[in-house]
Amino acid sequence: MILPSLAIRDQHARERMDDPTCDPRRLARTYASFRLVNAMVAGWRTAYRRHLRPHLRAEGTTTLLDVGCGGGDVARALGRWARRDGYDLRVTGIDPDPRAHDWARRRPPVEGVQFRRALSSELVAGGERFDLVISNHLLHHLDEQQLEGLLEDSSRLARRTVVHSDIRRGRLAHTLFSVLTWPLFPGTFIREDGLTSIRRSHTAPELRARVPSGWTVSAPGRFRLLLLREALAPQRR
Repeated sequence: MILPSLAIRDQHARERMDDPTCDPRRLARTYASFRLVNAMVAGWRTAYRRHLRPHLRAEGTTTLLDVGCGGGDVARALGRWARRDGYDLRVTGIDPDPRAHDWARRRPPVEGVQFRRALSSELVAGGERFDLVISNHLLHHLDEQQLEGLLEDSSRLARRTVVHSDIRRGRLAHTLFSVLTWPLFPGTFIREDGLTSIRRSHTAPELRARVPSGWTVSAPGRFRLLLLREALAPQRR
């Protein structure tokens, strides 16, 4: 097997699940697998504790927007964690893909979590605001113009902080994901699209070169990137 070069970002690779004509059964099984995959590799437990929980109101409601939420597993997880910690977090997950939106809204409900089929630009046009704005594994899907639009929308939508979490491109990430997912997730796009996602993703220097001032790129571990923008200081207890 010839290994792909990871020296530069492969912006032309396309994930199978993004094809509107892809097998709907494999797509459904892929959405169903995201909860496990994201729990294993996305690092949202740590991101929640470090970057989101300090902004949750001790009294009253905090609102959070999950942009490009896909099947909604991260949105639901954040809602559950906040409620267990005693916070009233209202999460809105948005995605323009009707297949993702349909899957998300048909899952068992989590208190305080809702899903809408929408683009972030539509929410900006409607004058909507949220305390917190996040995305998971969205950045590597975007070209330069789309990334610029997402960051502008995020800045307008967020009152406090923005956390965009994505994959960090690297040979070790590609190799480990290839090996560890080989016997797992049959009948899904997880392995194939995951490897494509790694090829499409950024390194920390690449992402820093693409984002405007006011944004911070960090690399929490060898496989993750966080793109952060702090609007206001955390709530005082």
